[in-house]
Amino acid sequence: MTAVSRVRSLLPAVSTLARWALAVVWGYAGLSKVADPEATVRAVRAYRLLPEPAVLVMGYGLPFLEIGLAVLLLFGLATRVLGSISALLFVAFIVGVASAWARGLAIDCGCFGGGGQIDPGATRYVQEIIRDVGFLAMAAWLIVFPRSRLAVESRLAPAGGSGNVDDTDDGAEDDGAESDVAESETNREGTVRR
Repeated sequence: MTAVSRVRSLLPAVSTLARWALAVVWGYAGLSKVADPEATVRAVRAYRLLPEPAVLVMGYGLPFLEIGLAVLLLFGLATRVLGSISALLFVAFIVGVASAWARGLAIDCGCFGGGGQIDPGATRYVQEIIRDVGFLAMAAWLIVFPRSRLAVESRLAPAGGSGNVDDTDDGAEDDGAESDVAESETNREGTVRR
């Protein structure tokens, strides 16, 4: 096994950790908001970025979107798509927090419940942005490397797959045999068959 194939064999495990970590983040965020939707509406309103109808849709809908993302990520369904949705949401959250900071608003982000106006000295904008950049990095990882272990989507792939890394199994086996065969054919015949 070459060093490259060893690293490649670790990618599904890292993707699994990223997928589960984001599932925990989204689950905690959604569950902490769903019990008190009025607080979530106040938190969204405090950013002063959206018209009132959009504030209501976002305030009441976001907790359910977050819980849905958590469940789907936990089970490993449509990982690349969910990574993309997560990345878009984290970019929106980063822009929202940075905007509040730049405009001199003193608010709690409301990311994990609560939110709204707070004392100016109690803001934590830098920490919130750094945290969300970390979450964004995990989402980006899932966009690039969606294949993970213990994912339902890997069990739903058609037999034989299409050869893409997305349709392989849970990553427990080394797929280096094909490249070894191709390499030996190249050495024997002097050309590579594609």
